[in-house]
Amino acid sequence: MNLVWFAENPGLSILSLLLLAFTLLLLSKWIRYIPNNRVGVVEKLISGKGSVKSGLIAMGGEAGFQPQLLRGGWHLLTPFQYRIHKLPLVIIPQGKIGYVFARDGKDLPPSQALASNAHGADFQDLLSFIQGGGEKGPQRQVLREGMYAINLAQFVVLTEDQLYYLPLDRSELETFQKMSAIISERAGWRPVIIRGADDAVGIVTVHDGPSLASGEIIALTVGEDTKQVSSYHNNFQDADKFLVAGGRRGRQYQVLVEGTYYINRLFATVELIPKTVVEVGTVGVVVSYTGEIGADISGQEYRHGELVAKGSRGVWSEPLLPGKYAFNTYAGKVLLVPTTNFLSAVTHRYAYRLEVDPAVRAESALFKRLAFEVVFLSPQLKQLEHKGSRMLRQLWDVLSERYIAQNLIDGQDFQLLPADTAAEIAAAADAAGRARLVCDFLAGMTDGYAARTYKRLFVADFGSIGDLVG
Repeated sequence: MNLVWFAENPGLSILSLLLLAFTLLLLSKWIRYIPNNRVGVVEKLISGKGSVKSGLIAMGGEAGFQPQLLRGGWHLLTPFQYRIHKLPLVIIPQGKIGYVFARDGKDLPPSQALASNAHGADFQDLLSFIQGGGEKGPQRQVLREGMYAINLAQFVVLTEDQLYYLPLDRSELETFQKMSAIISERAGWRPVIIRGADDAVGIVTVHDGPSLASGEIIALTVGEDTKQVSSYHNNFQDADKFLVAGGRRGRQYQVLVEGTYYINRLFATVELIPKTVVEVGTVGVVVSYTGEIGADISGQEYRHGELVAKGSRGVWSEPLLPGKYAFNTYAGKVLLVPTTNFLSAVTHRYAYRLEVDPAVRAESALFKRLAFEVVFLSPQLKQLEHKGSRMLRQLWDVLSERYIAQNLIDGQDFQLLPADTAAEIAAAADAAGRARLVCDFLAGMTDGYAARTYKRLFVADFGSIGDLVG
């Protein structure tokens, strides 16, 4: 058969060309090629089982999106029965996080913000995800670095640089853009990294799960035991295990220290705050806002409030010694109390904490209370205090008149103070300076000297010329 034959039989030549074109069309529908860097999402157009009754994915061979993917290579398909959507593999770069949104699955309970992955966790096996009870909506589990073959008719994968999905409805794009904006605002495309040089701790706020009990402001620590595999959430990196352990939404008592944490920022956000530093020469008194209401363990002799055990709500009986602490300042505060004074450099008297036997401490407290209530508050002692106060006021009045105001006493220039003291006062620049020196003189008097000076000035039958040589 040559060109001459085609020229002599034009009708047959046209028919042959049509047959060839139809054969090529059948082959194109029958044999499909998927590149190794892409996947084929299968959409079944014709099925004897009808269309999908509910949901998006055709789990029983109905017409609609199929759970199985076509991977790289040649595939034989029934012509005109399938439409193949060639989509890229999902790539999560090194040091980044990918977020997953499921279009089909069980409905979220009203109390849930994110879909649980306790039973549907493999995003690359859509069949097991649906059959295992996977839930629709934003997922708690995130994608780490790597390449994933994911059915993008069912799952939408959000990364910092790209949105992986099969477009089905224009309104969806706005939803995914809002979701990306929230993740960006929370710096959620990268793991939480706390470096040693930062001297910081991470305060975690969980946005999913049961609410805090009434009256609580901080969620208690749960799921810390590494031996309890079902509930150890590894510092909030496994959201479902955190909730299995009894975790609650809200600000957490547990903090993050130095390290790298792949945390879903839709599930939990992290705020960095400085570590608590207790300097040398001080101790930190902890006032806790959370924990069990502790019993007072201060004892009857302690009269300045209640002390509770470490971890309880209230003032802890054990202070923080000098050092750095990963202390959650939303759960309490640390009051720095000095343990040194101006004598610390010249004596070891204040260099050590004195431990006193409890029985001796109780006996000492009893004597102190007796001394305070029986002696220091007695009328007799208060009378003496009043007398001393009155004596000092009268001495101040006469010395103030003579040396501060610089007035004569009864018209005469009496010298009531020693000559050197009087000369120092007279040399002061102003009245304030003279008043300061008079105060210093009165403060330097012993009780006996003050009493004798008072009597010589105000008691008629006290004092004589003998005082000059006495």
